[in-house]
Parts: sequence; structure tokens; C-alpha cells
Amino acid sequence: MGLFSAKSLDVLTMGRIGVDIYPLQTGVGLQDVDQFGKFLGGSATNVAVAAARLGSPSAVVTGVGRDPFGRFCRRELGRLGVYDDYVRVFDGHNTPVTFCEIFPPDNFPLYFYRRPVAPDLLLTDDDLPADVIRSAKVFWITTTGLSAEPSRSTHRRALEIRGRAPNTVLDLDYRDNFWASPLEARDRIQAVLPHVTVAVGNVAECQVAVNEAEPERAAKRLLDFGVELAIVKDGPRGAIAMTRDRLLKVPATEVDVVNGLGAGDAFGGTLCHGICEGWELGEMLAAASAAGAMVASRLECSTAMPTEPELRRMLRDNPVQVENINRYEESND
Repeated sequence: MGLFSAKSLDVLTMGRIGVDIYPLQTGVGLQDVDQFGKFLGGSATNVAVAAARLGSPSAVVTGVGRDPFGRFCRRELGRLGVYDDYVRVFDGHNTPVTFCEIFPPDNFPLYFYRRPVAPDLLLTDDDLPADVIRSAKVFWITTTGLSAEPSRSTHRRALEIRGRAPNTVLDLDYRDNFWASPLEARDRIQAVLPHVTVAVGNVAECQVAVNEAEPERAAKRLLDFGVELAIVKDGPRGAIAMTRDRLLKVPATEVDVVNGLGAGDAFGGTLCHGICEGWELGEMLAAASAAGAMVASRLECSTAMPTEPELRRMLRDNPVQVENINRYEESND
């Protein structure tokens, strides 16, 4: 298993990994960029890094190629504090590369190089650390893993192993490049929603998942599928968290946006850490929002994830007022 036991691992994520090639010049198209930076990337990987940077022991189940970029990814995982015990190395496949363009404050086109197939979509049941899936305080998957076989079946098997234990999370993380259509993605997502206890997504991803983009209605639709906690992010309008009897709203933390691509992963990793630490839901939502803002103010994703002292300093300097509504009282007015 490696140097840690299943009981010592707080966060286990499963999904994309790759190399982000980001321009060091902003406001221009890739055709005019001549300086780039190389960073560890992939949504599930970034979430694990974000949780680890905050102090939660984390690992990721994923796959890389037997190539220099694959070696870079595994080395960076270790450097950033994430165990690589469950990273499978595939012969004959290239580690994915992703380019982006940076047009602040809200336009960050992505270009994925994952063909003919990315190694993280080749995972099979043999790659699943069953004991760790069962025992991790948080198990986090993303919808990308549902977009192709054998990954789809492997994710379904992982959820069976997990047995709908508390803090089984689906990140709605929709990328249209990976799907034939939004309707196909909706069918796949709705098939697994009853097997998770937490769903997290932005309003565009909720539109794909449950055909609803208004945050409160989208959260209610997610709860209708059996989710116990629905978290909907609405960019500069903040985020909400909804359970059967509570609705919390948090405003966005204002920053000068440099690159918004890693903000959602910082948000997710902070949620994971907050769950592991037993934070109250409002505190967790405020911290996640602040972490997302911090990463949005920086160029890269994985290496931009804040440490806990940085995050606490951000919250101290930018206090957040969380609105807490008792939904039971609201429904009986």
C-alpha cells in the first residue's frame, strides 16, 4: 500500500491528471504567446492537492503515461504532498496536456490534448484501492470519469465499494469536449447521483446535470435525487449550500481575477479539508469561497492552492457573512 494505512488517509479523489501548459502572458491568444509555464493539473488531482496543502492526508486514483510528463506528474504529486500510490502508469499512452488562454476577468478557453484516450479513462476495477475507498473520510469523483469506458464502469464499481458512506462526493465538473452531448452527460450523471451524498457544481454544470441553473432550484433538484448536501457555485454572485432543512448563502470574496480555472478545485479541496476537520457548514462554505478567490487571483492551479495559514489570513482580512436560513421554518410559514 505504501507508507500510510487506509485509516490514516483523509481524502481520496479519483479522476483527471495531466500537465497544464499555461501562458505567462495574459490577454493574448495562444498564437501570439511565446512564454509558458508547466504545472500539474486535472480537476481531481487539483482537489487532492488543495486538501493536502491545507493539511489533510490525500491521494488520487488516476493514470499517467510512461513518458516524461507522467514522471513529472508523479513527482509533483509528491512535492505537493499528495500520495501517488494509486497512480497507474500505462505503456503506449501519452499523459494528457492542457493549454489555456487567459483573458481576465472571465474568459479562460481550455484546449485539451487527451486523444486517442487519456490514461485516467483506462482505469479498471483492479486499480481501485477498496479498503481506502471504504475508509477515507472523503471520497471525491468527477463526472469526467463517467464519460467513457472502462472508466465509467470503474467509477460505478468504486461507488458500490463506498456503499454511499458519508461524504461521498460527485463533482459535476462538466467539460463538453469529453461528451457527445449534454444530454448524454445528464443521463450518466443522474444515474450516479443516488449513490453519492454530496454534489458540487457551478450553475452551468447544474444546468447539464439536472436541467436547472437557478442556484436554489438546482440544489433542490439535486436533493430530489437523494443527495444530502448540494453546493452550487455562482461565480461573482457567491455560492449556496442546501440540505433538507438548511440553506446557507455566502457572497463571493472579491479579488482581482488573473485566472479563474483553478478556483473550483480550490473550493472543492477546502470543502474536503473542512469535512475532515469537522468544520461547521457555514465556516466550511466561507473558507471554500475564500480559497477559490485566492487561486483565481493567481496564474496557476495546483501550485496556487493556499496553505491553512494563508487561508486563515485571507478570511481574517476579508470576513465573510454567511446567511443561514432554516428551510423547515421557511416551508411552514
